[in-house]
Amino acid sequence: MGFGQWLGLLALLAALLLLWSLKEVLLVLFSAVVLSVALNLPVRAIQRHCGWQRHWALLVVLLSLSVVVLVGSVVLVPPFVKEFRELIEKLPQAFNTLLALIDANYQALISNIYGSDADLPDSLAELFRTSTDVGATLERGLQGLLDLAENLGGGLLRVVLVLALAVMLAAQPAPYQALAVRLAPSFYRRRLKRVLSQCDSALGNWMVGLLISSFCVAVMAGIGLTALGVRPVVANALLAGLLNVIPNIGPTISTIFPVSVALLDSPWRAVAVVVLYLGIQNVESYLITPFVMHKQVELLPGLALLSQFVFAVLLGPLGLLMALPLVVVLQVLVREVLIHDVMDHWLLGGAAGVATEQEGPEG
Repeated sequence: MGFGQWLGLLALLAALLLLWSLKEVLLVLFSAVVLSVALNLPVRAIQRHCGWQRHWALLVVLLSLSVVVLVGSVVLVPPFVKEFRELIEKLPQAFNTLLALIDANYQALISNIYGSDADLPDSLAELFRTSTDVGATLERGLQGLLDLAENLGGGLLRVVLVLALAVMLAAQPAPYQALAVRLAPSFYRRRLKRVLSQCDSALGNWMVGLLISSFCVAVMAGIGLTALGVRPVVANALLAGLLNVIPNIGPTISTIFPVSVALLDSPWRAVAVVVLYLGIQNVESYLITPFVMHKQVELLPGLALLSQFVFAVLLGPLGLLMALPLVVVLQVLVREVLIHDVMDHWLLGGAAGVATEQEGPEG
């Protein structure tokens, strides 16, 4: 390698290090892009059906969202907060009930398997208990979580920044897209514009499908919990719908609260809740998601789970939340740029070279 090539390699490494140092800023920017794509969906629908100018359509969308948030805050937030506090207060009691069930059946199980003279702990539950009261320990831990949630208010500035950037991007997407295209070499700008358009379409389709899927999960959870007589219904149903935004991890967390409440009533009701949520997730995974996301970039479940773990480790909680939109965009970029524009041309070039070598001696 010559001096110019080494210099270019060092410049590339320096650019990668700079981007890595700015990863939190870039993640905030990507969050704003995702939110602007979400705003673009109704804006484009209004423009297409009503023929309004973009700024008027965006104003109508923002006003409508403000009204929905205000009404939801007045109607849904107070009962949700009340019921969620009840859930938190019942968790220690549910844990103690579970330990009591373990104690009641542990000795009989050990005697049947190892015999009555087996040198094993008298109570399996003692392995999980500490010198302090379990309920008090859980209450302190939950209080710590609530305090942590309150401290998250320090991220309000970041939220405001994301919202402001999203509105700016949604108001004038063309200049920002043109700026991104100009950063590419001149021969690739037209192609990059088409690739960015495909990323926008993929994100939009994914968001619509996710919204419909989460709504269906919340409705099914509400109906199922009402039929089983597990209260509170509103808080658990909303949690199921909201946490469905985080696949694999979110549905598992949303199951903890209704199972804990049902366990206080009877073990069979807790088992019924687990079966209900497993059924909901299977319906969502195998019926609702394939139906509403047939235009979406196809995401493999293993890839989605791995991406959540990787982005959560590298980028924190916001990385976990943005993992799937990042994968949607990265999958389009890999397919269109790496495979279609780079790898396929290498394959064709290599095949052409082989054909030329084979034809040369015959000529």
